[in-house]
Order: sequence, then C-alpha cells, then structure tokens
Amino acid sequence: MNFRDYNKNDNGAFFVYRIVYFYSMKYIFLFCFAFICIFTSQSHAQQVIPFVDFSNYFRTFQNDNFRVLEFQRIQEYKAGDDLVAYIDNRGNLRVFEGGAPKDLSNMNVEYHVSDHILAWNVGPTINVYEEGHLETLTYFGGEYIVKDSMVVYQDLRYNTLNVYSKEKKYTIQTSTGTLEMPVFVGENILAFRDNGNFYKVWWNGTVYDLGVWNGTIDFSGGTDILAFNDPTTRTFAIFENGEFLDVEIFWMPSYQCGRGFIAYEDRNGNLIHYSKGKKTELSNFKSSFFEVKDDLVVWGENTFVKAYQNEKVITVTNFRPKDHLLKNNVYAFRNIQGGVSALVDGKVVELTTQQDAGYEIYGNAVLVSLFAKTYIVYVNGRKFEG
Repeated sequence: MNFRDYNKNDNGAFFVYRIVYFYSMKYIFLFCFAFICIFTSQSHAQQVIPFVDFSNYFRTFQNDNFRVLEFQRIQEYKAGDDLVAYIDNRGNLRVFEGGAPKDLSNMNVEYHVSDHILAWNVGPTINVYEEGHLETLTYFGGEYIVKDSMVVYQDLRYNTLNVYSKEKKYTIQTSTGTLEMPVFVGENILAFRDNGNFYKVWWNGTVYDLGVWNGTIDFSGGTDILAFNDPTTRTFAIFENGEFLDVEIFWMPSYQCGRGFIAYEDRNGNLIHYSKGKKTELSNFKSSFFEVKDDLVVWGENTFVKAYQNEKVITVTNFRPKDHLLKNNVYAFRNIQGGVSALVDGKVVELTTQQDAGYEIYGNAVLVSLFAKTYIVYVNGRKFEG
C-alpha cells in the first residue's frame, strides 16, 4: 500500500501513515549506518601491521596501502592485532590503532601489549589503554599480566588481586598473607587459589568455586573455556558457560585450549576436538606434536603436518617445518625451500622462497620481511610489496 491508496478525505489516517512510514525509514537507515560503522571499524582494526623499513622509517600497512608513522628512528615497538605501542626517538610512549598516533607518556615506562590492550607502569602506577579508553588501575601496583581481553594485576595497598575487563575493575581476592598471582591466566578467563587452597575460576565478571586441593592442578585455557584433570573426581573436565563439566571419565595426558574449544589426546593416542558438547576425532595416529592457538589446531601425523581449520582437516605439508607460527586462523611456516608459506582460508600459499625470511601474523594477515628490509603483506587473498 502507498500514499495514493488512501482516500484524500481521510486526512487522519493519511497523517498517521506518513508518521509511521517516516520513523520506520529513519530507524532502518540508522540500523544500516551502525552496521556499516561496526563492519568498517572491525576491518580497519585488522590493518595494524607495523615494521621498520630500509630507511629506518616506522611504517604500517593499512587499507591496502603502506603508511609512514614516524620518519625518525624509533627505539622499539610491540604490536598486537588492533594496536601497536612504541617508544619514539624522544623516549615517549605512543600508541597507534589506525588513526593518528597518540602520546601516552613522556616518561621511561615498562609496557606490555596484547592483541587489543596496552598496559604500562611508571614505578608502582599501572595504566591501561583500550580502544581509546585510558585509565589508571592503581597507584600501588605489583605484578600484572596483559591478555587479549583483560589485565590481571596486584594492588599492594589493599593486598588484592584484581581484573580489568571491558572497562570495569573487579577485585577477585583479598589476601592477609603473601599475595600470589593466579595459577593460570587465559585470554578472558583465569584460575586462582584463594585462602586455604580453595581453587576458583573467574570468568565474565563472576567467581566460580571449584574446590579445595592441596596439590597443583594443571589448567589450560584460551577464550571462554578452561580444561583440567580434576583431582577430586579423577575425570577430565572443563569450565564452560559458567559450568564445570566432565568431558572424559579418565585423566587425559595432553590438552590445549583455543577460542571456545579444546583439543586433547586420549589414552589411545587419538587427537580429539571438543566444542560445545560435540567431539570430533581429528586423528587416530599418535601425533608427533600438536599445538592450539586461537581458532586453529595443528599437528604432526607421520611425516605430514595437518591442520583443523573451519571445521575441516587439511594436509598442509608432507614434511615437518623448521619453524612456524599460529595465530587467529592463520598457520605460517618455513617451507621446503627455506622461505615462507601460509595456510589461509583452507589454502596453502607460497609467500616467498627467499631463505631465512622473517614473518609475523597480525589479524589474519601475514607480514614477511625480506632481504634489505623490504616487506610482503599477504591479506584477503592478495599480496602487497613495499
């Protein structure tokens, strides 16, 4: 129905319809605009790929182009997926996350970077920077650990163990004796031992009780999941979605966690992938190695190296690479010629045959450093040289 279907004399109904139509189109436009902004910001965040070129310019690859951040030689830098922190030639701490570099401190600082968060300390003062949000966590800090989605730190004034996550601060433990750091820290989850050897798990702003145990528990965790051999029930267990669940009725000899999943070897040497209650057998051979990082599982099977990517088992090589890197959904490795290749989106791509070329992974892009400080960036199925 459109405007002309209304009786011209029915002014009230016509007026109401115009109001409803106007506001409907307004909200549809706002929704589309917000979606575009979110998509653009996420795509933009993956373009922080820093390097120092042959002229000692500090550069980054951004939006399919190479950009100079600093013309003068910088002292050092540390980078994640969404940001890079660096000390410029004057000794200032700066951060770059896609727009203009920002000055954070003109003092001599110690700093640490994860994929999304920067934290630094000047003496006992601990500060954090995340997506434009700058905050001082404590003026009486002790040890601290920076992960993708949180900062775990000690406040020695109150002798507390604290977590910074999503711009909020949580006190998870107050100690009357020696304050210890957690026994395990994942990307957004941790396990710690409270007074009286009481093991607990912190996740998503809440502390969950596990139980009392005098010995140690070997935890492995990634994002939103934690795996361990439970010493009280003698089962292989996980913490997931606020619950402790048994995955196997016996202890498992080896296990690692990624983003919302675990990979483990059972007693028969089978390699199993577990995610959201579903088990998938990846290999029934005793693997020579297996490694988990973010979204990937990589393992050795006889002379082959295989990967589990996008719910598919992929044969990557028929040899064991000299070295390799896993991050996000990318597996980069030293190829048979001594150069660099990568598994991206189910395909193995040869990036260079130049021997001993360096390589790093940022987001789902691979940065390759060649002779004389020239570089290759492989991203979104395209290769750029600069």
